[in-house]
Amino acid sequence: MQEAIQKGFKLSMADSKILKEGINAISELIIEANLKIKPQGLEIVSMDPANVSMVIFRVNGATFTEYKVSEEQTIGLNISNLKQLFRRFKADDILSMELKEGKLQIASVGSVAKTFKLPLVELEEKEQKVPELKFPVSVTLPSALLIDAVEDAGIVAESVSFAAEPQKFCMSAQGDLSDANIEILKGENIRIEIEGDGKITSKYSVEYLKKMISGAKLSDTAIIQFGKDYPLKLQFKSENVSLAFILAPRVDND
Repeated sequence: MQEAIQKGFKLSMADSKILKEGINAISELIIEANLKIKPQGLEIVSMDPANVSMVIFRVNGATFTEYKVSEEQTIGLNISNLKQLFRRFKADDILSMELKEGKLQIASVGSVAKTFKLPLVELEEKEQKVPELKFPVSVTLPSALLIDAVEDAGIVAESVSFAAEPQKFCMSAQGDLSDANIEILKGENIRIEIEGDGKITSKYSVEYLKKMISGAKLSDTAIIQFGKDYPLKLQFKSENVSLAFILAPRVDND
């Protein structure tokens, strides 16, 4: 940790919404995480405490108005505290971040100047590796449509089944008394890529999906990838920002 402090960095961003909304979504699943500051950009890769999901958040250095990073370094942060701190800034505030006296200093520049210092957290330096997954299904759809479908499913059950065919994508949930079925047809704003001509299904936790869809504030488009009884990848991305989640499938015990 001392090595990271000695290296130092200086970052400035005119659009604080990217970091605010990204950290807000991550905080739904992660309490503490290592933030990697690389010459090409920022990165957080972390598992949730239950080891059910993974968060992969990347912000390209080109997003920043100032990005001075001499070499890669890692700092441990309490994500919940960082979220609360970011909430004190407005979307149009110009933010700067650097290490000061062994803490992460975040300041705003504008008609009102604010400066916060967040203590660093000693976390295990072991690198979290993103698993190499091959998905037979990829569905691209408006984020708002996915949010509605997850909320619909959550009304009746704790889990939701994803099913993909060449011309449609379906989400269904079955509770003790109620059912919910959402059918989304392939079209101009709905792209479905699937290997083969058959139907591929898998089931996932609604609780986790509700937390993940908060990342939709970063992009109007969601990319869903999955396979039969296989992990799900949900990604929201723009030109210089990517927030992805990997979620283990829900397996019923017969």
